[in-house]
Amino acid sequence: MLTRADGSLLAPFGVMGGFMQPQGHVQVVVGLLDDGLDPQPVVERPRFCVQPVDGAESRVNLEAGVPDATVAALQALGHPLLPGISGYSRALFGRGQVIRRSPEGTLSGAAIPGRTGE
Repeated sequence: MLTRADGSLLAPFGVMGGFMQPQGHVQVVVGLLDDGLDPQPVVERPRFCVQPVDGAESRVNLEAGVPDATVAALQALGHPLLPGISGYSRALFGRGQVIRRSPEGTLSGAAIPGRTGE
């Protein structure tokens, strides 16, 4: 749950998905607070998941839709990537919902497309 500086409610939200859960929470918070997005654009953004692969090694999984320039920049930094994850493989990124409350009390909500009712 996010609150404003005055303690009032900004947004309850949840992201499910095991290892992805805390990473998804950070991505939602960044979208809402830092980027000032409404709930639906936040949940429609292509996501990333840093996943352990073998021992101390990890891989950055990138959902389809991550810009090519971002993929190239991550590769240039030496990150092992698996870009373009789509279809049923998107299950790696979990599911989530967001409800945002405006300062006036209006509610707006969103769910990650294709993942409701599962």
